[in-house]
Amino acid sequence: MDDAAEGRWASLPVKLHENILQTLDECNYVYMTPVQSACIPLFMSNKDVAAEAVTGSGKTLAFVIPIIEILLKREEKLKKMQVGALVITPTRELALQISEVMEQFIHKFSQFSQILLIGGSNPLEDVEKFKKHGANIMIATPGRLEDMFRRKADGLDLANLVKSLDVLVLDEADRLLDMGFEASLNAILSFLPKQRRTGLFSATQTRELEKLVRAGLRNPVRITVKEKGVAASVVQKTPARLCNYYNICRTEDKFNNLVAFLRQHKHEKQLVFFSTCACVDYFGRALETLVKNVTIHCIHGKMKNKRNKIFADFRAVKSGILVCTDVMARGIDIPDVNWVLQYDPPSSASAFVHRCGRTARIGNQGNALVFLLPMEESYVNFLSINQKCPLKQMPPIHDVVDVLPKVKAMALADRAMFEKGMRAFVSHVQAYAKHECSLIFRVKDLDFASLACGFALLRMPKMPEIRGKTFPEFARTTVDTDTIRYKDKNRERQRQKKLAELREKGRTQPPRKNFAKNKAWSKQKSKKERRKKLAAKRKRDEDSGVYEEDMTELLNDTRLLKKLKKGQISEDDFDKQISEQKPKQKAASHTSTISEDKDV
Repeated sequence: MDDAAEGRWASLPVKLHENILQTLDECNYVYMTPVQSACIPLFMSNKDVAAEAVTGSGKTLAFVIPIIEILLKREEKLKKMQVGALVITPTRELALQISEVMEQFIHKFSQFSQILLIGGSNPLEDVEKFKKHGANIMIATPGRLEDMFRRKADGLDLANLVKSLDVLVLDEADRLLDMGFEASLNAILSFLPKQRRTGLFSATQTRELEKLVRAGLRNPVRITVKEKGVAASVVQKTPARLCNYYNICRTEDKFNNLVAFLRQHKHEKQLVFFSTCACVDYFGRALETLVKNVTIHCIHGKMKNKRNKIFADFRAVKSGILVCTDVMARGIDIPDVNWVLQYDPPSSASAFVHRCGRTARIGNQGNALVFLLPMEESYVNFLSINQKCPLKQMPPIHDVVDVLPKVKAMALADRAMFEKGMRAFVSHVQAYAKHECSLIFRVKDLDFASLACGFALLRMPKMPEIRGKTFPEFARTTVDTDTIRYKDKNRERQRQKKLAELREKGRTQPPRKNFAKNKAWSKQKSKKERRKKLAAKRKRDEDSGVYEEDMTELLNDTRLLKKLKKGQISEDDFDKQISEQKPKQKAASHTSTISEDKDV
């Protein structure tokens, strides 16, 4: 029997409907996984559940089956327009996947219908579809669902239709909060009835998730599932049958190693993760040319209408490559993935684990490989300690050839490719600066010349991180990059038109953005962080009885911040003027303390 399996469906302490058992048999769901055997009986016995299980452990069936069973057992049958179950999930790909699993089961129950509410489509079409066909089961992403609640003027009173809700499921609940959906979730929850069954399903428990558990669940049963053979003292975060490797290579050799590896495994199904959308666009285009006779798809969060089709197409192929960002890192179930390759380590260690979890799912064998620079090797120990995710070093990849000249030739032949490379380089540096493991991934340690070589750039881009630096070891192309033309004739025609307009105005180039007032991304403090500091300072002053002079200083700080945001002063000027005000603030504080002592 499969290591991940706990028993056959007939061994459940609750009886399942014969149509559900028949569907399980038809879909070859022979065994229950531990999370299924733990959650289904509790959910069906009217318990709220908060389930944590490793990615790929079969959490979807753990709530799909109880949803159908609970709706079947309702005393008052649902009408066409009444919503009995709601599943909220962070990404449209995951929502689509859950909808497909749900459809496998409800097609045998003609009394139930479902609707999928996700971005990338016209919301008015969703409204009309719901008004025409109704839906008892709703699967949605937070943004689109919140929008549907606001569509009363379009003839959809969803707030009234969810009064019959029996079951609410938040899938990948921790990711919902990570992606900033907290406000949307709060708005949605305000419309839902309090008397309901609620389930939270996630691969990791976070502090924010604990708040949601306390707010949305009544006396929940907490379920933490570990795979068999894992010691009780160890928190297993990756599937037991996952072989996790790392490869150390120089910056300029990294892409060559990736291409060699993909060519050697072209008959397998592989996911390749990059840190940014721009990197996916650039390297994905390069791989389409360099790795022959392989189906290659690219997907990232900035793709709107294309994502659903790309995702469905890749799921259907037996072998191929999906080049993607972390939009595909969580909860996505793609059949028979052999390798997960991480070209760039993600900004958070937890995302590393979720990326790996796209393979070795439901007890299957799988492999993962991360490419690291020599200065990043300590990341291996960090993952072992911080994420309980041990890695072993892969032997050097053989038959590596230099493909970078071909990528440069692509950039010289098409301005679109040249611009993609420049954007990818800049976005990569920006993402590197935001890595949570800043002691390991340090921008100041990056060899920008080697990095530019590894990106096959024709010249160094203009960006704050490298302003004022020279790179004699970087071989810039002798071709004037302004003369590189777009392959797309329409784009080139528009570019030439703009250049002609500039020449009429006595310019040879469009005005460049003035970076004089900007610091490097890695040195910038976020606006949100500044606002928090000012708010905390204001509150401290209010609590201590602030005097008029203090209020004046606070207002000056706020004015300075506004000037900085508008670009009227530089970062250095902001810091200088703030520091000049500190002695005045200290003096005011000291005066206040003396006055209080006298009063005492």
